[in-house]
Amino acid sequence: MMAAILLSCLASSAPAEQSVAPRPFAPGVVTTIPPDFAPDETVSTHDIVEVRSSPNVRWKPELLSESRTLYGMSEGVKFRRDVWCLEFSFKPLRMINVDVPQPDGKLQKTAIWYMVYAVKNTGRTMTPVAGPDGVYTVAAGQGGPVRFVPSFVLESQDREATGGRVPKAYLDRVIPAAYDAIRAREAHDRPLLNSAQMATQLIPVSDDRADRSIWGYVTWEEIDPRIDFFSIYVGGLTNAYQWNDPAGAYQPSDPPATGRQYVRKTLQLNFWRPGDEFSKDESSIRFGVAPGNADLYDVPAGVAYRWVYR
Repeated sequence: MMAAILLSCLASSAPAEQSVAPRPFAPGVVTTIPPDFAPDETVSTHDIVEVRSSPNVRWKPELLSESRTLYGMSEGVKFRRDVWCLEFSFKPLRMINVDVPQPDGKLQKTAIWYMVYAVKNTGRTMTPVAGPDGVYTVAAGQGGPVRFVPSFVLESQDREATGGRVPKAYLDRVIPAAYDAIRAREAHDRPLLNSAQMATQLIPVSDDRADRSIWGYVTWEEIDPRIDFFSIYVGGLTNAYQWNDPAGAYQPSDPPATGRQYVRKTLQLNFWRPGDEFSKDESSIRFGVAPGNADLYDVPAGVAYRWVYR
């Protein structure tokens, strides 16, 4: 059943290329988050636990330094990589009522939260470069097309009266029935891709002569109308990641990387709405942190977005 749904989503996927360039949006309608790079994202320093956990590799040589043994060289190994990051632009978060097919075949009017967005590949990368003395530096490089496999999580930042966070998070859902209504309202002269379709695309490099951004839309349903403070976490915009091997998680008989934990660099967009569950008005959704409530988002006051590892 799920395979059939996915095939249906992909079949109705990317509309044909337009011969006429879409009209630009009015100034101020689209918010753009530039790519974010940090030199230390190009290297990770870790022990190779698969080697150091073996009982047979540790020994004390007589004619060379212990640091030159396999056991010694498996300590504090530096793993280097190129890092890329996409530019992310989005229109205001909105709501729309759509007739959505139910399991019994009937249509049901459903409140959908959605966001129209674009990803742009500037081509910029951060690249580790080895010098003649073996010392690495990080240089700006020029990359090629990359794949954006999107992950959108809408997560409540509200707290209960006791001070604990309300554990509510919503993954985006592909809702084909919402496409026509959203496109007609937001971008009738340009194609929009849902999350499944977006993952099939290679994002080409844009330059001064051509903006090759790809536009998409993301949808959520069954959002608790009582949510006032929330964030949308956008994953897949960069290949930057961190990893950790917890003590004792790997045993000598385990397959490589057993127990290894990864966190990936993710864009956090903060929102708030001053209404309540009885006022489901999209115009009340505001980008940024609610005044005096920065602690809810664990960010400094005035921070509308940030990059986090999660």
